[in-house]
Amino acid sequence: MTNLPFQRSNAVAEALNGGRPVVALESTIITHGMPFPQNLDTAQRVEDVVRENGATPATIAVLDGELHIGLSDGTLEALAQAKDVMKLSRADFAFAMAQGRTGSTTVAATMMAAQLAGIHVFATGGIGGVHRGAAESFDISADLEELARTGTIVVCAGAKTILDIGKTLEVLETNGVPVIGYGTDIVPAFWSRDSGHPAPLRLDTAADVASHARVRKRLGITGGTLIANPVPQDAAMDRVEIDGFIRQALSDAETGGVTGKAVTPFLLQRIFELSIGRSLETNIALVLSNAIVAAQIAVALTE
Repeated sequence: MTNLPFQRSNAVAEALNGGRPVVALESTIITHGMPFPQNLDTAQRVEDVVRENGATPATIAVLDGELHIGLSDGTLEALAQAKDVMKLSRADFAFAMAQGRTGSTTVAATMMAAQLAGIHVFATGGIGGVHRGAAESFDISADLEELARTGTIVVCAGAKTILDIGKTLEVLETNGVPVIGYGTDIVPAFWSRDSGHPAPLRLDTAADVASHARVRKRLGITGGTLIANPVPQDAAMDRVEIDGFIRQALSDAETGGVTGKAVTPFLLQRIFELSIGRSLETNIALVLSNAIVAAQIAVALTE
């Protein structure tokens, strides 16, 4: 394990070398998802619940051009307060490292880094996907293609509700990505538990997910697996209400000429304002829930 293109924290290195369960965590939620100090508190809580459920957390980020797999407490706090942080996906991952920049990892970049490090399970909030109006904008997240090519089990609360979930599911199906409802027959929609779309597949336990992963490996099937875990019932938002917030936020983005990578952070911030903060509370609850499920799956994979 010498000359690797990344630095592992001591805890992550010890866990991986010992064959113990590790869960990858993205860093975009820290730098682009919520303000300080709430972002730091959330990141620490997510790491804590991973540990409480038997796995080692590996928060991933590029710091001054160096890829880090697992962050110390001090580094995590510094990242939570950092300015001018790039939002990294496949297209600009290597650029940030070559230019000595600091960047937080999206779903796609976190999957890439996790695979490099030999981490098989990743917990996030919601994946990117096909944006509404993509027929004109061609705005489709790189997360979908990364799921098709990179062999990571991704635990999320579905695609972000600001997206066209139906088209997102179609693209995933076309690319052979298993979309598995975790204890549900309906694909969740990030802030709400019901997207209106049936889950293509369903599994109810971490052991079932681990068994599915082992069979895929024996069959030589490449690519990732998407585990769609509904937000806890007591934290979920009403689907009709959140749809109203999204329509208003989309209209505001169009009026303001917001495009490209700026769209998702703009919409999330606008929905936070329209919901008087409730969307962020739900976001935190679903990330914590996903971290628990991911840790349980990571443990099951080692058994």
